[in-house]
Amino acid sequence: MILKMTIPNTVWYQTRSIVSSVTANTAAAAAMDRVPKVVEFRTPEQTVANHTRATLGRYYTVPGDVRKKIFAHGGLPKSFERQIKTFNECSLMVRRPAVEIMEYLQRTDFARPVNRFVLHGEDGVGKSLVLAHLLHYGFQQQYVLIHVPWVPNWMKRAKEIANSASHEGSIDLPLDGAAWLVHFKSQNGPLIKSLGLTVSREYVWTKRETTPAGAPLMELVEHGINRAKFSCDTIAALVEELKQHASAGRARAMVVIDGYNAFFQPHTRLLTEAKARITPDQITLTKPFLSITRNDWTNGVCVVTVDQMVKEFKDTAAGRQSSAVAGPAQVQEPSLALLESRECFEHLDPFVPVSVVGYDDAEYYSCIQYYLERKWIQTNEPGFEEELKLLSCQNPYQLMQLCASL
Repeated sequence: MILKMTIPNTVWYQTRSIVSSVTANTAAAAAMDRVPKVVEFRTPEQTVANHTRATLGRYYTVPGDVRKKIFAHGGLPKSFERQIKTFNECSLMVRRPAVEIMEYLQRTDFARPVNRFVLHGEDGVGKSLVLAHLLHYGFQQQYVLIHVPWVPNWMKRAKEIANSASHEGSIDLPLDGAAWLVHFKSQNGPLIKSLGLTVSREYVWTKRETTPAGAPLMELVEHGINRAKFSCDTIAALVEELKQHASAGRARAMVVIDGYNAFFQPHTRLLTEAKARITPDQITLTKPFLSITRNDWTNGVCVVTVDQMVKEFKDTAAGRQSSAVAGPAQVQEPSLALLESRECFEHLDPFVPVSVVGYDDAEYYSCIQYYLERKWIQTNEPGFEEELKLLSCQNPYQLMQLCASL
């Protein structure tokens, strides 16, 4: 005789609910292992001076009107500008090198000679975006910004070259000089007018064209824009005037130069009429920016980068031979080795080296979460984060390129 056991409905539903809850908890735990480790990947803090170590790895958004003033004429990598257009916003990650320099600046005695900070690191780790973060800081803190977005542009793709009328044997880049003055005006025009900065002496350009002593400093800038022939001489005059105003306490200046070691390379890609290679010291734009990065003035700061891409101006025969001997494992030199020129090292010495490296784990998962939110990553199969982590080696540029196809 077979007996049937009847299980009450209440016991059945309780048992089923327990099993379901255990299954759900297990699935939730597995899902938590797959999600980015940083949940809050944005910070609402828009005042850059308040970005601290507590906000590291988080994104903040640069307002559109501010971005147009600071970066309308350069300062952001082209690949990042395309990303801005795609995402319809300009968001920068708060990273350790930028926070470190801002902490130094908040403790700086500006009555002493200017500090020089040298950012170094491998290609694609985000040196230019650290500079962009610092430019936004300087803009908010009422610094006069003296910003060169990318020095090699002058050394390999100058818009026009001409013999200098004021310096025999030197070469002017008139259109590039005028473009830089437009960039300077966009970043600093309203600030300089509000500070009431004026010209300390008379500048004579031709028999009929002069800038009198006591004229507004922006009048000097406008002259260089309208008369591109004199733009390089105008930049030299402007830089010296700003050094005087800063040392006198009438303004505080921030010098930001990307690809600074291009000023010290053996040659450029530019050619004279006799098809001879032009060296950087022959270009008149080199002199004022070497002058502004000396520590013979006060009430300011200099932040420059040394970049491995600048080394393309060197003769590559020796480089190919050394790389063949070293083998494929040794791909890149240590980034501070880019100061191999004794002249470059002595010009910047003493300086504070600041290393920029790839994403740490928190920054990496924050970036993944940001890309997921902006739909830059649309395929998120289990384990895709770890796969991207290995493929990109946590290099910000490589990660952005890899995610483009997802």
